[in-house]
Amino acid sequence: MQRFLCNNFYAKVSLHMSARKTPGPESSAQLPDQAPEKLPGEADLRMDAKTMKAFAHPLRMAMYSYLSDQGSATATQLAKHLDESTGQTSYHLRQLEKHGLVEEDPEKGTGRERWWKPSGFSLRAEVIQGDPSQTPMAQTVIQHQMQERLQTLRRWMTHIDEEPQRWIEASVDSTHTATMSTEEMRAMRDELMEVIARHTDAASERVKTSGPGEDDRRARVYLSVLPLPSPED
Repeated sequence: MQRFLCNNFYAKVSLHMSARKTPGPESSAQLPDQAPEKLPGEADLRMDAKTMKAFAHPLRMAMYSYLSDQGSATATQLAKHLDESTGQTSYHLRQLEKHGLVEEDPEKGTGRERWWKPSGFSLRAEVIQGDPSQTPMAQTVIQHQMQERLQTLRRWMTHIDEEPQRWIEASVDSTHTATMSTEEMRAMRDELMEVIARHTDAASERVKTSGPGEDDRRARVYLSVLPLPSPED
């Protein structure tokens, strides 16, 4: 399967850009009720212009990426990883929290230091189509996600010979091309999203109930479903 993101952003990229959600109340950044029907596995939080503006900051996007990779982290850990001050990461975490993009991790939080985890979100095409002035900001978000995807795949492929055989055998990176109608593509997309949601939700519930296993690692799925250019294009 060829992979794609919207993160955990599943995190965690197309104009239906979608990261996987963490359970919680719906954010105020939801689009109106007339917005298109929710896709299988799509995060509850749909970005609007304000949420996208809050996210499209280089440090905040880098922090979100690290949280998606690690599952959760403290402001101090983020500061160390990104070579920033704790004051800076704490400030930007509060801004991300304000817009529903991160939340406290109650399973790791202590009275002395707060742990943060990413909340899933999706970026829908109608946000940009309704206000073309949002296009540059949307492109910033999408380009960051695509660059992160490239780096993640490159890192895996570059160091694959160092990985345990069981993880190599559990992975896949393939491309499939066919002539399809929009109805066929939509049906395939929805079924793929349902499969991803079922497996990732089951794994999350196991970890929540029993705790991480000795063989557990953070894993990511990239799914891209898109039409190719027409011959006349």
